[in-house]
Amino acid sequence: MPALVLGTASIRADVRRAPHLLIWAVLAGCLWAVANTLTIFAIRDIGLSIAFPLWNSNSLLGIFWGFLFFNELRQAGWRRWTGVLGGALVMCFGAALLAVASSTQATAGHSPRGVWAALGAGVLWGTMYIPYRKAYLTGMNPLSFVTFFTFGELGMMAALAVSYTGLAPLWRELQSARGVIFWLMLGGFIWVIGDVFQQYAAKYVGISRGIPLSNSNQLWGLLWGIFVFGELHGRGVSIYMQVVGGSLLMMLGVGAIAFSSATGKEQTRWKEAAQREGRRYGVAADYVEARMEGRQLAGESRPGRSAWDWLLVGGATSIFVVFATMARVPQMSFRWGPVVLLTPSGEPRASTESAIHL
Repeated sequence: MPALVLGTASIRADVRRAPHLLIWAVLAGCLWAVANTLTIFAIRDIGLSIAFPLWNSNSLLGIFWGFLFFNELRQAGWRRWTGVLGGALVMCFGAALLAVASSTQATAGHSPRGVWAALGAGVLWGTMYIPYRKAYLTGMNPLSFVTFFTFGELGMMAALAVSYTGLAPLWRELQSARGVIFWLMLGGFIWVIGDVFQQYAAKYVGISRGIPLSNSNQLWGLLWGIFVFGELHGRGVSIYMQVVGGSLLMMLGVGAIAFSSATGKEQTRWKEAAQREGRRYGVAADYVEARMEGRQLAGESRPGRSAWDWLLVGGATSIFVVFATMARVPQMSFRWGPVVLLTPSGEPRASTESAIHL
């Protein structure tokens, strides 16, 4: 996707200006991979509808890191502080309701492990946003960041898979799962589209607000878990009340934080943090300022796409086509009616081409 939308020449230009950000991008990818692995165990032990909101507690950690390292919420005023802190407290209460409900929903003996796995994923995902914000304060394009993020993500996932199962058993599992690999790849492709939008949110509104806003996807997890996959089927009314009530409380907290937009004084403190990062890594101040404002430097030319870019796009597309020819429809028990209602009718698009390039 970065090769298609941005071009490898633009990515190389970003790297030349701020080579230190490569390490941060790879580190963020590694953190994501470990967190994602924890979510697998959480879903297995306590189910999607409960695990999803629990690991989205990363919002709380994102608020803390944003304040501590990047001057977010500094001089924001008492109304913004009330919205953010009040929203955080509401989210904590909602998460507590979900944790209580998990002891009834999960397989006996595994609910505490599932809760800790989901919360651990939230901690890692919340910390993962520190590299995000460092990169964007010093002017790196989100698509460039995602490119090197992917190297860390794939490398760590490969290491985890080999260490957990062994190389030979892993290869045998992949061979036996050829019929479903396409669906896994398709899910990853959809995730990348959503992640790109999340990257731009972290760039333009900060992690203390961007993370809670992106975590509105927890409601979709709840709806898919309950209505499509039948989680909580046959449970008592009290369990439904706890799960739905806890999720809605967390959503109310997200809303309170989202409406606490940054004031002019707070944005001035953001610029101070950006200038500090620029001085630390030797990035030109005018370049940092231009990227924070979503514009290019005067006289800066935008690199074009090369034959290498189209070769990458064609190669990636060919891989999808090959696995699509081997794909078979998985045998799963779910309800088609809710699937149709919950599936978006079209792909999200960026508002302007200039936003993508900046």
